[in-house]
This record gives sequence, structure tokens and C-alpha cells, in this order.
Amino acid sequence: MFIVMLKFSENKDDAGRFMEGHKDWIQRGFEDGVFLLTGSLQPSLGGGILAHNTSQSDLQDRVAADPFVAEKVVEAEILEISPSRTDARLSFLTG
Repeated sequence: MFIVMLKFSENKDDAGRFMEGHKDWIQRGFEDGVFLLTGSLQPSLGGGILAHNTSQSDLQDRVAADPFVAEKVVEAEILEISPSRTDARLSFLTG
């Protein structure tokens, strides 16, 4: 499982120009069964993604394809977590 941090960068003001492409990229992540959750980092720091069902190298490629990353609107950081204990509702993450 992975946490992807997309923190605003040097071109933050360009976010509006690339928002539709970014939304399409997020939708593909959900459709492909990789993204479990997306949301904003508060206060207005960027965004975060909870991802699974992928390898680190495949996720790195996926993240690099995000228009926000490609256009330096955000800087991406990928953190890998090896779940060892979860709430029953998230038990699929430890299987």
C-alpha cells in the first residue's frame, strides 16, 4: 500500500490550466483499481492519494504521468506502507 503526497510546487498558479487532465488521471487510477482515496492536503498544501494493488515502479510511472507532476504544479513523494494490522473494514489491504 502507498501514500502519495502531491505538494504544491513552483508552478502552483498553473493548477487551473491542468486541472481537467489531473481529474482524468485520478479517474483512471480509480478505474484501474489502484486508487482507494484521494483528497486535499490541508491547508491548501496539495493533494494525497491512498494507492494499492500496484508495484512501486508502476506507481512511480503512473504518478509521473499526472499532468500536475509533469508540469511541476506539484512535487510527488511516494511512501510505501506494509500493513500488518487493520480495522476489519480494511482487511483486504493485508491479504
